[in-house]
Formats: sequence, structure tokens, C-alpha cells
Amino acid sequence: MVDTVKKAAQDKMTKAISALGEEFKKVRTGRAQVSMLDNVRVNYYGNMSPLSQVASISTPDAKSFAIAPWESSILKEIEQAIVKSDLGMAPINDGKIIRLKVPDLTEDRRKDLAKQVNKIAEESRVAIRMARRDANESLKKAAKDKTISEDENKKAETDIQKLTDDSIKKVDQLTKEKEQSILTI
Repeated sequence: MVDTVKKAAQDKMTKAISALGEEFKKVRTGRAQVSMLDNVRVNYYGNMSPLSQVASISTPDAKSFAIAPWESSILKEIEQAIVKSDLGMAPINDGKIIRLKVPDLTEDRRKDLAKQVNKIAEESRVAIRMARRDANESLKKAAKDKTISEDENKKAETDIQKLTDDSIKKVDQLTKEKEQSILTI
């Protein structure tokens, strides 16, 4: 019983940390990363499809993207999707591929992105604390139902708190690294 509760809490905390990593990939750091375009949806024959499913995306250098659609007939659709996506990049269509230049980040924009990173990190911390709360409630219920002893309950709560502390340290470390990558010019 206790091991099951601990394992469930650990799984939830691990998922929160991996979700944090995925969210951080979407935050722009001034370098071209293909993951920056993950949220771009293109109208492809009436269906909204991810850009990566209708075109080849590459980064010829650290400051630009080259988007080559599988079908040249959807160049305009891709161009419109990029404009609507609020990426802050203007597409350059040469008839065969679309080029995007990643603009340099201003100091104010860097600070805004750092705040955004902290907000995303706080959401992960909350998810980790929720996993701790759920686990502790399960343990208290089990102790109340006499399926585990008080000593087992206390030891398990201590173990879950240690898991929580370790997970929050990982979140803090990831946040610090992301902030540094944003704030360094």
C-alpha cells in the first residue's frame, strides 16, 4: 500500500518535471530551435495540422529557419499560420521555401521571458505539491482505516516530503539554467 502511494507520487512529480522541460523548449531564447514552431497549426485541406506534418523544418544557422512544404500549394497557408501564431517573426516566401529570421531579444523582452519562465516553473512546483498532498491524503485515509500503522504513515510522509524536496530542487535547477540562457546575450 505504502509503496504504491509513493510510486504514484513519484510518477506524478516526474511527469511535472518532464512537462516543465517541454514548456521551457517553447520559450524563445534568441536562437532558432525547431520546437519554437511546435504550436503553429496550418490549414491543410480543411484540417488544422501541425507545421511539422506538412513541411520540413530546418535551422540553417542559429538565427533562422527554413521551412520547405511537402506541397508547394500550401506555401500561402503556412505563411498565414506563421503570421497568426504570434511568434514575432515575419515569414519570407521565395516561392519554394519560407524563411524566418529570429529577431534579437531586447533587454525588456529578456526580462519578460524570464518572468514567463518563473511562472511556468511555479506551475510545476504546484503540480508537485499537489502530488504530495494526494499521496499524504491517501496515507492518512489508510492510517484511519487501520490498513497501515501510524509509524508507517509517518515514515511514508517523510519519504514523500523528501521526494517533493528533490523534485522542487530539479525544477529550480532547470529554471535557473533556462533563465541564464535567456538573459545571456
